[in-house]
Amino acid sequence: MLRRTFTGLLLATALVTPALAEDVTIKYFTFSAAPNYLKELDATIAAFEAEHPGIKVEYETAGWDAYFTKLQTVVAARQAPDAFELNYENFVTYADKGALADLTPLIAADTGFSTDVYNPTALAAFAQDGKQFGLVESFSNVVLFYNKDLFDKAGVAYPTADWTWTEELEAAQKLTDPANGIWGDFAPIQFWEFYKTIAQNGGSILSPDKKTVTIDSPQNIETLQWMIDKVNKYKVTPSDVDMAGQSSEDLFKAGKIAMLRTGIWLLGDFAANAPFKWDIALEPGKTQKAHHFFANGVAVSATSAHPAEAYQWIKFLTSSRAAVDLRIAAGWELPAVSDAASVQGYLDQPIPESREVVFQALDTAVVPPVIGNWNQLTDAVGKELEAAKLGQKTPEQALKDAKVAIEALL
Repeated sequence: MLRRTFTGLLLATALVTPALAEDVTIKYFTFSAAPNYLKELDATIAAFEAEHPGIKVEYETAGWDAYFTKLQTVVAARQAPDAFELNYENFVTYADKGALADLTPLIAADTGFSTDVYNPTALAAFAQDGKQFGLVESFSNVVLFYNKDLFDKAGVAYPTADWTWTEELEAAQKLTDPANGIWGDFAPIQFWEFYKTIAQNGGSILSPDKKTVTIDSPQNIETLQWMIDKVNKYKVTPSDVDMAGQSSEDLFKAGKIAMLRTGIWLLGDFAANAPFKWDIALEPGKTQKAHHFFANGVAVSATSAHPAEAYQWIKFLTSSRAAVDLRIAAGWELPAVSDAASVQGYLDQPIPESREVVFQALDTAVVPPVIGNWNQLTDAVGKELEAAKLGQKTPEQALKDAKVAIEALL
């Protein structure tokens, strides 16, 4: 259902642009605002409209499960909204199909505005072939959470940015306490964890041009063996049987996991519900650092009748101080802006103490190897990782079989 904002709320903004043509209405489609952040979206639109009196914004929302089905339908019918939200994985697909307007000339003509306002790593995720097809709206990533009380009790020094897998394993072995059901380390053995972990050992699933499948490389086999060995050989990570249906996040909150790789979207939950001292650190790697990078961006439809006005809207939504302040105050994901002052409200929150790690992790961000048959790729690799985890295949055989499956998709 379309919603219109008629409030007169005026919020201060750091980016001031001149009003454009009168009587232009921009239609915007979003999944991240509903159902919890409609008030913040309304306020953002009100601030934008006050600053651009010739432009109105109408929006429609849909839940994650239905959003992309509907978007695909309206894009195929050439009835796409002027601007719409995309996560990184779907952005690649829509950019490849020519469904997105090239924002590069609009940015170049926008005097007084610089894309330096965005985190460069995050912004680059929404570019292809030297052209900017989207602006980054928000991001999240995965870091190493650790229970400081368990570290103190075991006399183990806290993780540092210099840690490698070696130091991680040494600490995990000291922290593991089978008699009390405490495990030193946890990272899931599944596709999303695997593509990041192999990057920590210099590996990849596809070559940079996505034409060669590299999933069965020696360093990838070594990495998968390392992930499995933490469960079966070193016994510092609980098996599925040990977890007895409990999530790793619940076990961490119960004080049963000392180190946990998981997403920053759990910061609020842990701050409210973990009854012990904890903090976050960069993940250890073997030959290099690598961290997950998940992002939402906004794009302008290639068929929009008002691309210049739509660009002004998405620029405001993603980079204005008004929008940034509203997001941070509401906990509506984390804006991907480069100005530390803009996110100081986020950094000032007392738990965890090392919130700056969230931004430091962007320096070594890795994105998933998106191809046209993306869901089939993740399913194929996930099936083989499960077989290796259960001991049905060796890591080498599982990744060789995964290579065959991916080559069939390519």
